[in-house]
Amino acid sequence: MNKELILKNTQAFILKQFAGEGTGHDYYHIERVVKLAKQIAEEENADVFLVELAAWLHDLGDYKLHDGVDRSIELISGFLLLEEVDSEIIQKVLEIVSQVSFSKGNKAESLEAKIVQDADRMDAIGAIGIARCFAYGGSKQREIYNPENPDETSIQHFYDKLLKLKDLLNTDSAKKLAEERHQFLENFLEQFYKEWNGN
Repeated sequence: MNKELILKNTQAFILKQFAGEGTGHDYYHIERVVKLAKQIAEEENADVFLVELAAWLHDLGDYKLHDGVDRSIELISGFLLLEEVDSEIIQKVLEIVSQVSFSKGNKAESLEAKIVQDADRMDAIGAIGIARCFAYGGSKQREIYNPENPDETSIQHFYDKLLKLKDLLNTDSAKKLAEERHQFLENFLEQFYKEWNGN
């Protein structure tokens, strides 16, 4: 099993699948998650190949991108079988991917799953996290904010998810990196309400 070739082919496949995707779950999101996951994996002495492979594939088949139907097992295993990846590795990748999502609420069990989950969550906070929040909200026809009915707005997503992520991170490496990004979320909201109220 040529690990380098598998990773190269996976990257090319993901680029083809996610190029131009408009909800904030695009190729560049996945690429950022991969870079961050590799960095954390090296600091935490994890299996870097497994982390990188799962990070590249973590959004493939995601229900948010398939009209509410989760196709991750089917699409990930189908791709990895074509790449002749060992069945044991395929199983581990599927386990990691099933534990990454915030909305599924699954607990990350292995160190590798914790790392990919942390890297994905890190990309949901800070300046890029804010940009992705509004891109996704716009794709779902959500208002930016509505003081009369705030629950279904993009600003509400900060309270439902983004502001919680820092305290849900698993690894020390990610927790350190998250501080500045979390503070940026707080500062943004403060400025947002100031401007909303005409100040």
